[in-house]
Amino acid sequence: MLPEAVLEQAKAEMLDWRGSGMSVMEMSHRGKEFVSIAEQAEADLRELLAIPANYKVLFLQGGASSQFAMVPINLLRGKNKADYLNLGQWSKKAISEAKKFCQVNVVASAEAVNFTTVPSRDSWKCDPEAAYLHCTPNETIGGVEMHTIPEIDVPLVADMSSTLLSRPLDVSKFGVIYAGAQKNIGPAGLTIVIVREDLIGQTIAGAPTMLDYAVMVKDGSMYNTPPTYAWYIAGLVFQWIKAQGGLTAMGAHNKAKAELLYKAIDESGFYKNPVDPAYRSWMNVPFILPDAALDKPFLAEAKTVGLLTLAGHRSVGGMRASIYNAMPMAGVKALVDFMADFQKRHG
Repeated sequence: MLPEAVLEQAKAEMLDWRGSGMSVMEMSHRGKEFVSIAEQAEADLRELLAIPANYKVLFLQGGASSQFAMVPINLLRGKNKADYLNLGQWSKKAISEAKKFCQVNVVASAEAVNFTTVPSRDSWKCDPEAAYLHCTPNETIGGVEMHTIPEIDVPLVADMSSTLLSRPLDVSKFGVIYAGAQKNIGPAGLTIVIVREDLIGQTIAGAPTMLDYAVMVKDGSMYNTPPTYAWYIAGLVFQWIKAQGGLTAMGAHNKAKAELLYKAIDESGFYKNPVDPAYRSWMNVPFILPDAALDKPFLAEAKTVGLLTLAGHRSVGGMRASIYNAMPMAGVKALVDFMADFQKRHG
C-alpha cells in the first residue's frame, strides 16, 4: 500500500513534472531534471535514517533477492566463510544463494519450531572466521521479528525489505542494510542498499560488473539505466514520512496498529497467532481460524467489505495482514471489526 497523498502527487505530475514538459518516465536518467529527483531522494533518506557520512546509499535493481548474491560477492573480502541466522523463508533463500560463493555457517535456526520465535542470542554458534553475519530481522511469511540489534564482532548485514523506514534505526550498527522497496518505500523494481565504505571495493574474482558495489557507488547508481520512476515515487514517500513526523512518529503509529490487531486476536478465543509474543512482527500479522474450512468464507466476505489480500502464504496457510507504513489505523480497525463480526456469525 502506498500513501494516498503520494499517489495524488504522482497523478498530478504524471504528464508534466514541474514544468519540464516531461513525465518522469520519459526523462533521461542523466538529465538535470532526474538528477535533481535522485539527489533529493537520497538527501531525504539520509535525513530520515540519520545515515552516517561513511555510508553510501545505492538505488539499485534486482530486488532484495539480488542482494543474496551481492552480499557475499562484495563482503567475503578474501575469506571463505559467512554466518547466517535462519528465521524463515527469506533467510533460507539468502543462505541457499550464499552457499554458491562460500561456506555458510547457520549460527542458529528456528526451523524446528516452524519459525515462530528467534533463538536466544546465547545459543548462537558464530564462526570466528566468518566475514560477516547476515540476518533477516522481519520474516514476512511467518510474521516473526527481531526487535533488538545483535552485538557482534563482524559486519552485520540485514535484509530489511519489510521493516526499513517503519521506525527509527541505528544504521551505524550495520555493515550493510538492503531492502526491496515494495513494502514501505515505493513500488516494486527498486532496491535500497546502505553500505559502509570500508566494505566496498574487494569483490570476489570474476564478479559481474553489475554486482559490484564499487561500480554502483562510482556511477551514482547509474552504471546502467536505473528504475527511474520507482526511484521518484520512493522520493515522494520519503517526503511523506517526513511530513508525518519522521520515523519516531511512524514507529509509534505502526506499534499502535500492531498492538490493536494482536489484542483482537488474543482476546477473541477464536483466532490465533502462532508467534512467540516477544517476537511478533509489527508489519506482518499471521493468524489462523479454528477450522481451515472457514478460510475461504473469511476471504470472500472480507473482500465484500474492501479488505483485500489477507490470505496467508501457501507454505503457512491461514491469514496474514500486512500493515505497512501507509496502512492507516482506520484500515486496521476495519479489519478488527470485520473479524469480530465474522466470529459472531461463524464461531
